Amino acid sequence: MSVVDDGTESVGGGVDEPGWDVDPDDESGAAVVAAVGRQIKAWREAAGLRACELGSAMGYGEDLVYKVEGGRRIPRPEFIDAVDVVVGADGKLAAMKSDLAEVRYPKKIRDLAKLEAKAVELASYGSHNLHGLVQTEEYARALLGTRRPVLPPDELERALAGRIARHSIFDRAPAPELSFIQEEASLRRPIGGVAVWRRQLERLLLLGELPFVDIQVMPTCRWDHPGTGGRIQVLKIADGSAVGRADDEFAGRPLSHPQQLRILELRYGVIGARALTPEESRAFIEQVLGET
Repeated sequence: MSVVDDGTESVGGGVDEPGWDVDPDDESGAAVVAAVGRQIKAWREAAGLRACELGSAMGYGEDLVYKVEGGRRIPRPEFIDAVDVVVGADGKLAAMKSDLAEVRYPKKIRDLAKLEAKAVELASYGSHNLHGLVQTEEYARALLGTRRPVLPPDELERALAGRIARHSIFDRAPAPELSFIQEEASLRRPIGGVAVWRRQLERLLLLGELPFVDIQVMPTCRWDHPGTGGRIQVLKIADGSAVGRADDEFAGRPLSHPQQLRILELRYGVIGARALTPEESRAFIEQVLGET
């Protein structure tokens, strides 16, 4: 009998899918995964178990055990918990879940999450899609599913988990000041179908009630605003530094030079002045929701 019941059926001696592949270009993440894998192998051998026996006891495949021990696979938290129980590590292996908590997400997402975690202000203008921080999980899943070429299931789940983990920014104390300006088109596109779309609009209304969150809508009829080049984002850090990005400026690279940031802030300010006020935007979102 396996010690894990995660709703996945064991076939042919165990399952192999729980976990994420290691990005070979993510050197720091790969080092963490390799270190955890060595610890798991050491505890397994100390318990006198072969890889197939450990996998069988947990309900996973032998191949997955070898991949995790070899640092080629990032194990999910339930896998670490199961190993801890089977080898009698008494919580020592389970404690390593925190080491894997970040590296299971793609490096690009980790770097963004670190910036957002330090930000005291975030200003974002979105022209095509809603910002990742305001997306519901089901909306984010549907949106990621529109990518071409299609993301493999593993990569989609990993990207989704990283995006949702960033939502912890709303629970920070003190809270950062968050400003989102969204094009009308991004609110009207029924990503995921009507039910998913409606719940996404409802989430926008809930977030807009938070005292540190401003949500504005740029109506399609506004032609005279400088946001036609795509997304703009500026994050300000407590130490006085800042970083920004724009789709159509400076090759879309992250920016930190004061002069470049001033350009983005100026543009964002004009966009905000052309957009509906937060109060008008709330009424607009309620109107769109009522039309669905």
